[in-house]
Amino acid sequence: MRDLASRLPSSPGFWRSPLRGPRFTAVLGLVLLVGITVLFVTGLLSYAAYNPDLDPVNDKTPDKGLLGFYLFAWPTDPHWLYRLTQGVHVTLGLTLIPVLLAKLWSVVPRLFTLPPARSLAHALERVSLLLLVGGALFTFLTGVLNIQLDYVFPGSFYPLHFYGAWVFFAAFVAHAALKVPVALRNLRAMREERDDLVSPRPGPPTVSRRGALWLVGGGALLMFGTNAGRSFDGALRETAVLSPHGGPEPGNGPGGFQVNKTAAYAGIDPAETSEDAWRLVVTGRTGTVRLGRAELRRLEQYGAALPIACVEGWSTSDQWWRGVRLRDLAALVGFEDDPPDVFVESLQRRGAFRSGALRANQVADPRSLLALDVNGEALSPDHGYPARIIVPAAPGVLNTKWVARLTFGDL
Repeated sequence: MRDLASRLPSSPGFWRSPLRGPRFTAVLGLVLLVGITVLFVTGLLSYAAYNPDLDPVNDKTPDKGLLGFYLFAWPTDPHWLYRLTQGVHVTLGLTLIPVLLAKLWSVVPRLFTLPPARSLAHALERVSLLLLVGGALFTFLTGVLNIQLDYVFPGSFYPLHFYGAWVFFAAFVAHAALKVPVALRNLRAMREERDDLVSPRPGPPTVSRRGALWLVGGGALLMFGTNAGRSFDGALRETAVLSPHGGPEPGNGPGGFQVNKTAAYAGIDPAETSEDAWRLVVTGRTGTVRLGRAELRRLEQYGAALPIACVEGWSTSDQWWRGVRLRDLAALVGFEDDPPDVFVESLQRRGAFRSGALRANQVADPRSLLALDVNGEALSPDHGYPARIIVPAAPGVLNTKWVARLTFGDL
């Protein structure tokens, strides 16, 4: 019976790696302490960028209660703000994966220790550990699947990742409060304290702990190097070999930059977007007007150099857009001096964010356009022909393509 017990995961002798120990775990834990804090802050900023209290279409999270607290109206300056914050969020998350996996490996014996709870404090630690491990795996996994455009999880990514992140971060804070003092003490100690992570009969080492840390760091650098380029252009983008939006640009010329959804994927019928058929419907205080592309071109045209930045972490450099200012379209329907919020609807008939809402400060910005051209030529179908929204610092999904209707008014 004793021999059988020694072969069970609950036995200290089952876990024989000589690498496990409090100092090894402490180093990984402190890296994650900083990294996950930055991840959570940039995640909250991404949530704020959708202006979630503007209109339910911008926030599809059910029953969020206090978790849906609204931070602030998302600004339009600097125009690359969302490109920066979401690029950091996604790239850092991918970079931390080797560190997270190494940290989970280093503490896996604690998941099997018996008895499950020796005291109330120990029971709280075990619960926080289970929530931490489960929340980390769920949050990172859904994030990676979203980045890879593999929507195999049940339901919408947005609420799943939202709730998973809150569970994970709550457990992370509780676990950090319990373990950070211990980790700092272990790092300061001249000699390593023995605890339940140190095997009573370790196997022969195949690599030193320093070598293992170098291996983890090398894995993190590899993840960084094969993904970070998605936020840049030219040769750097081609290094993002693990990203669907990495590699060379999709073609040359004015429209040769990345797209997320093509016109074919969105089900856009070319017959609907022809010069004769398409009309933009603009509704506001004084009624409704309908404008074709020719009529839109007769309005005063403005240009703006703005990027496209998406929640998956990829972005383009600044493209030169030209079209009619949103504030001028608001003026056509009775909002000459005080442009309000706007509800934007697309010809796209299926999929998330076929419609979206923009806040008044976004409408009022002179760089916010209903774009008709990009880089000196008419929009291509994949870039939103006959007209698309482009707003500084807004998430890509709110830069609605194939626009059919604009409804101005407080939302």
